[in-house]
Amino acid sequence: MSGKPLTTAQACGRLRFRHLQFLEILGRTRNLRLTAEQMHITQPAATKILLDIEEIFEARLFERLPREMRPNELGLFVLRYAAATLAGQKKFVDEFNALKQGGHGHVAVGAISGSAAHLLTAAVREAHRRRPLLVLKLFEQSSDQLIAWLAERRIDLMIGRFTEPAQQGPFQYERLSSEALCVVAGAAHPLREFRPSSLQELSSWPWILYPQPTALRKVSDAIFDAANLLPTAGIVETTSFLFALELLQSTPMLSLQPAALVDKYVQKGLLARIPLETPSHMPDYGLITRQGEIPAPAVQEFMDILRDLAGGRETLPAG
Repeated sequence: MSGKPLTTAQACGRLRFRHLQFLEILGRTRNLRLTAEQMHITQPAATKILLDIEEIFEARLFERLPREMRPNELGLFVLRYAAATLAGQKKFVDEFNALKQGGHGHVAVGAISGSAAHLLTAAVREAHRRRPLLVLKLFEQSSDQLIAWLAERRIDLMIGRFTEPAQQGPFQYERLSSEALCVVAGAAHPLREFRPSSLQELSSWPWILYPQPTALRKVSDAIFDAANLLPTAGIVETTSFLFALELLQSTPMLSLQPAALVDKYVQKGLLARIPLETPSHMPDYGLITRQGEIPAPAVQEFMDILRDLAGGRETLPAG
């Protein structure tokens, strides 16, 4: 196959929905027979579809192995495009049907936990006040996972942080707020009435930490590194605050958590703050969207609500 570059008209004019559907299934199964079964066609027909696709792109996309159809670098790129395009088409159909039936659109939002979740809760209340029939899909995850979902168009926007410099090119970042931190433990923890003078006195206790590459883990690692210490009594890594809450209440573990996330549990007597000086704030979190893309009206309105609630509209340079 030649190395002549494709034009947009050539690629888009010949690539059909059936081709995209085939690529999405083959990308998941890595098996031509299973792909044929899921598309309810014969295996020879599936082979012909693959050959048609490779003819359109004028390149081989998959290695034909005895037990696997393994995508090469070009194949992986095409698979990502197929998945993103199908997700965009599904979103379009869902929103069109909702509007046709008198609805007020769909918005899929991803958010980190902590203060961002509180901001999101307030934004949801206001959005539903303005658009009672709005369909909101909410996802709570770490920033690195949300960035991936944003790139795949599984979500329209996210509230979080960049975790890698390379993410700053395809996405736009707008600062929303900062986030205070504190060390917490179970309400009956022995350190509840004890004021430790240094982090060294806490390093012998077991800790619940967020996993890499989350911003909170980077902060906790920096705190221990600055004191030339490492936790020595065991570590549990999790992004789930509910799981961390259960552990904190049933074990002598400690955890560094966003203050806005734990304050209500401290006030209810379910957790206790351990009085230790920590950095007063996490890195700022913000609104992250795909660069150069005009949001749907419902998405734009939800973004405006977030900006109003956060009290600022300044667009910061990426990074």
